[in-house]
Amino acid sequence: MQLLPPVPGAAMEKSYVSVFLLLVAISCALAAKDAGKKETKETKETTAKPKLPQTLSRGWGDQLIWTQTYEEALFRAKHSNKPLMIIHHLDDCPHSQALKKAFAESKDIQKLAEQFILLNLVYETTDKNLSPDGQYVPRILFIDPSLTVRADITGRYSNRLYAYEPSDISL
Repeated sequence: MQLLPPVPGAAMEKSYVSVFLLLVAISCALAAKDAGKKETKETKETTAKPKLPQTLSRGWGDQLIWTQTYEEALFRAKHSNKPLMIIHHLDDCPHSQALKKAFAESKDIQKLAEQFILLNLVYETTDKNLSPDGQYVPRILFIDPSLTVRADITGRYSNRLYAYEPSDISL
């Protein structure tokens, strides 16, 4: 399957990507600064704990570089000649939560993930290339730099080809 995103001027795209990455870096720095502050016992008792801003990783690996949109991920995969890994999940799905925990805690997976352009989606898309065998979660698709979904990289289930479980991490 060939995926072809609309590509505006390359210079404009590069400037958007640069600005985006700068904003992500600033957000991460501010989140780390807020997380490093210690609350006193009195503060904990009288006020609710503030919720930290959500990063693009959504808990799948905060030290990894994540893309924000499908179009950005396709652009970066094509221009960097790196494969793309798309993780479809839901915040309230116990299977997604279990896979996220295993993914984030595995040093080997985190190191391997650095070799990919990364995108995680918590919403479904109308693009049939992103759900070749149905819309279920969690599912992980791999797309090569030529923007072709790798149908040969699948999980172990014949009825949900791109489904993975925490036990698959060790494979």
